[in-house]
Amino acid sequence: MTVPADAAARRRASFHELAVSQVRRLTEDAIEVTFAVPGELAGYYDYLPGQYVALRMHMPGADGVEREVRRSYSICAAPVEFDDGSSEIKVAIKRDIGGEFSTWANAELAAGAVMEVMSPMGAFISKHGKGEQSNAVDGQVENVLNSMNHPEDMARDAGSYVAIAAGSGITPVMALAKSLLAGNPGTRLDLVYANKATMDVMFLEELADLKDKYPQRFALHHVLSREQRIAPLMSGRLDAEKLETLLGTAIHADDIDEWFLCGPFELVQLCRDVLAARGVPKDRVRFELFTTGRPDRPEGQAGRPIIVDEAEENYKITFTLDGLTADVLSPTHARESVLNAALRVRPDVPFACAGGVCGTCRAKVVSGSVEMEENYALEPDEVDAGYVLTCQSRPTTDAVTVDYDG
Repeated sequence: MTVPADAAARRRASFHELAVSQVRRLTEDAIEVTFAVPGELAGYYDYLPGQYVALRMHMPGADGVEREVRRSYSICAAPVEFDDGSSEIKVAIKRDIGGEFSTWANAELAAGAVMEVMSPMGAFISKHGKGEQSNAVDGQVENVLNSMNHPEDMARDAGSYVAIAAGSGITPVMALAKSLLAGNPGTRLDLVYANKATMDVMFLEELADLKDKYPQRFALHHVLSREQRIAPLMSGRLDAEKLETLLGTAIHADDIDEWFLCGPFELVQLCRDVLAARGVPKDRVRFELFTTGRPDRPEGQAGRPIIVDEAEENYKITFTLDGLTADVLSPTHARESVLNAALRVRPDVPFACAGGVCGTCRAKVVSGSVEMEENYALEPDEVDAGYVLTCQSRPTTDAVTVDYDG
């Protein structure tokens, strides 16, 4: 199946059942999961390197009652398409302390399992070069989707790139690195990859293979916080001083076309601050968080129960999704997000992380106003145009209208 080109800028977050074709152990705490995409669904799963998918399933909670669980994972392989029209999606799942889904997946997920997988989304992509793949309209990727799985056919200028990743932040960088290096023989990429120890390094062999394949164009800098390396600069925690030294010695940081930052909140913010101090333009820096990493800010509410009393003060929230408009009341004292309110009347409202990180719940404010608590996904021009993350937005006027189709 082929998705029409004009649908690219408005791809809806839709789920389809996909079978797991392979589970490969990466480290003691991480696996790579490959989903087989049949030809009839291939058009829904074309993607650009750096994008992510959400996985959805039902798991029993502590009380034994099944509930829906959604988790977002970056795609970790360059796009491919097979002769029969089918394709595949690969994600890496690292076990998190207390993470029920990641713990279950690392222990029990196996080939043959079937899971609901969302169509790829995300703006953590390269925007350098002349190819159509680098254009963005209203924050959504505009592309002739037929060409997404053929990165070798994409017109792209040669460029210089730097990626800084920590832990599982390597997953989207793997897809980006393979595609960028293959896309133009003049492209150069430096990767700074921080981990605790060698045994924690995901895709260790694949990174070594990339280094062997592109010895003059791919520089790999492993920084290990709990393992002594020959070079003192590559040992210990990656802090501002160490990063400044790296940028001043090992990396030619003054002529970089794009920077890619992916990892925990503290590392990404550190890198952004250092780059800003060096005068790097914001529009050259791409970043993605897997979590805000802030214990004072819970990762979202997937339709938490709210009791509405029409006799009390309520906000009126109106939203449009797939051409259908609905209204819902939200008690002013509940401090409920627009997403939470919408989910109470339409469970198909799009979301993935509910933590302000992924951008799946993006909508445009048509009337009224909201306060957006956090934003790690929208570009400044999107915010200026009236777009918000509904998982982080709460009404500040009596009535608010948002458009998920906008």
